[in-house]
Amino acid sequence: MTHSEIIERFLSYITIDTESDPISTTTPSTEKQWDLARKLHQELIAMGMQDVSIDDNAYVMATLPSNVDYHVPVIGFISHFDSTPDFTGKNIKPQIIENYDGGDIALKGSDRVLSPDYFEDLKQYKGQTLITTDGTTLLAADDKAGITEIMTAVKHLIDHPEIKHGTIKVAFTPDEEIGRGAHKFDVKAFGADWAYTMDGSQIGELEYENFNAAGAVVTFTGKIVHPGYAKGKMINSMYIATSFIESLPRLETPEHTEGYQGFFHLHDIKGAVEKTELHYIIRDHDADHFAARKNVLRKLVNDMNAQYDQPVASIEITDQYYNMREKIAPVMHIVELAERAMRDLDIEPIIKPIRGGTDGSQLSYMGLPCPNIFAGGHNFHGPYEYVPVESMIAASKVIVRIAELAALK
Repeated sequence: MTHSEIIERFLSYITIDTESDPISTTTPSTEKQWDLARKLHQELIAMGMQDVSIDDNAYVMATLPSNVDYHVPVIGFISHFDSTPDFTGKNIKPQIIENYDGGDIALKGSDRVLSPDYFEDLKQYKGQTLITTDGTTLLAADDKAGITEIMTAVKHLIDHPEIKHGTIKVAFTPDEEIGRGAHKFDVKAFGADWAYTMDGSQIGELEYENFNAAGAVVTFTGKIVHPGYAKGKMINSMYIATSFIESLPRLETPEHTEGYQGFFHLHDIKGAVEKTELHYIIRDHDADHFAARKNVLRKLVNDMNAQYDQPVASIEITDQYYNMREKIAPVMHIVELAERAMRDLDIEPIIKPIRGGTDGSQLSYMGLPCPNIFAGGHNFHGPYEYVPVESMIAASKVIVRIAELAALK
């Protein structure tokens, strides 16, 4: 696993635009995701993987058979190949910074600067090789770094048969960035006892807890009449919506919370006198608190309606995913195995809750326990994204070491 091998593989993936589309109803949500799916399918065949498949929804799966004559659990490794629609990933022009000096990095396609004064994590990578954007696109290390690491690790196992391992499964999926990455994942066909998503951030991250999540659309209905004759007749839905917003706890928002703290996040407003919509996401690690947050919104809607002679507010809440801790707790040995693999490689595990979601959450509830391991990138979904090459090499080594440890008698 060399710098040049990792860099060449990573660059070959990020140059393919795979932005997903939340509006689309197809799987994958964009036709261009097929470009990378087909490339991975062919690469897996070329490197000697077995049972290589690509289904009608672009899910790619492959098997590395066991090379021992005794039972070893079947372990999977999973990454997604779509990139976020939050910021463009078209025409990525990466910068390779060798022997990073610890200072500011000019992103030469723009006036943006990647600075350790603002992005403090940069400081820990002094002396390493960084891959950054040029400031005009994202980098798509989320999650093409994960794909790079899995492909590099299985190629290493194929090239080094002296490393004993059980059956290893790999999968690459579409549409994770729009919350659908696991929706059509065939857990039975995958055939693993458990798996790991390679989709975390900084080196050492190991996660098996995430938010419970829901989306809410709150609709306010007003009555529009000529403003000159509006007294006692007009109902301005935007004012009712404003009152609703102000009734929620101001400090329970993303910008005021951390760790296990949940929040209400108002991320979109569409308003006019006659109709206003508020789009919220609701997040909490604790199941009871999660239920309570949803009830707070419902009660506020009822209170608004009680103030008027007619219904003026309605709400639709849709659960999105749940905390995978419930499914991981009974099989904590799979987390301990990853932790031991990291320590064997002198990587200090950073075990913390995910303040977001992961395909691993949905897969865990589908019967495939699936913690999340670091992929090495930072500042995902924007022009300041970067990844240290050494972190990608380390993640590849963790995959190999997990496979090796699982095969120990």
